[in-house]
Amino acid sequence: MTRYANILETVGRTPVVRINKLAPEGIELWVKVEAFNPLGSVKDRLALGVIEAAEKSGELKPGQTVVEATSGNTGIGLAMVCAQKGYRLVVTMAESFSVERRKLMRFLGAKVILTPAAERGTGMVRKAAELAAAHGWFLTRQFENEANADMHSRTTAREIVDDFAGKRLDWWVTGFGTGGTLRGVSRVLAQERPETKIVVCEPSDAPMLTSGQPQQSNPDGTASASHPSWKPHPLQGWSPDFIGKLTRDAVDADVIERVITVSGADAMHWSRQLAQKEGLFVGTSSGATFAGALEVCKAAAPGSVVLCMLPDTGERYLSTPLFGDIGVDMNDDELAIMRSTPSSHLAPRTA
Repeated sequence: MTRYANILETVGRTPVVRINKLAPEGIELWVKVEAFNPLGSVKDRLALGVIEAAEKSGELKPGQTVVEATSGNTGIGLAMVCAQKGYRLVVTMAESFSVERRKLMRFLGAKVILTPAAERGTGMVRKAAELAAAHGWFLTRQFENEANADMHSRTTAREIVDDFAGKRLDWWVTGFGTGGTLRGVSRVLAQERPETKIVVCEPSDAPMLTSGQPQQSNPDGTASASHPSWKPHPLQGWSPDFIGKLTRDAVDADVIERVITVSGADAMHWSRQLAQKEGLFVGTSSGATFAGALEVCKAAAPGSVVLCMLPDTGERYLSTPLFGDIGVDMNDDELAIMRSTPSSHLAPRTA
């Protein structure tokens, strides 16, 4: 057992786990399971990194309120950090994201301000900026804040480099949301493991990177409009309706080998397969990244080693289509098992 001074000391150091049943023959496929972070996602790293950087710089002072726009996981991570450190947190979130996320943030003490789904991610970002300006709150600016990427360079990237020290690592596969993981890890791999090819995945319904079309942005790096190639997609946490500055910086650094598009159906299929074949309980964005990793495996040379990021836990998706065919009541197979012995039969439900 290891003793920690507080919950924030448990962020990071997530395990790399080998895939066995779902890995193609001749390929060594590994996943980095970010659900092992204390609040269940890779965004716990971001949350701790941006808050501690702001405290160090003096931008965030005791008693101040923190505000951010989020699809859920960043807000949940920030709610944990702010609860432990004693800051009030207000988050803005488009109404289309899962209700589990709202409840988790509110349970942790945050205030959740919903924005119209039609206004997309740019709407919730705009609302957060308005609230920060109107009330003097600290806006974490996760899509532009270098502290986000820096945290991943210090933690996620270092963990990967250490876990594969003296071993092959031919491919690293990730999605992008804020761009912090992509930017922070890719620059370390480019310097210390230049033989590792970097692959980025995005929704087939929102092929913003694949399109090659530029993102309209303001002088401060924030997006000024939705990207023309974006359409609504079911991969929560992946690809808001704009390409954030940190993602654009990673693209401009010319370290990305390949961009792969993934359908919502494939994302959900592989999320379920990871649960039922490997015992890994992860969300839709993890299924999508894993689908991209399997595409990489198809073209990889025999003996290749592939590492795939799995961003969060499946518990964020209970009310989404990922669990749409998972019933509450017993199905026919379960009823047959119940009836196979004489005791403890539930009475049939009546309409």
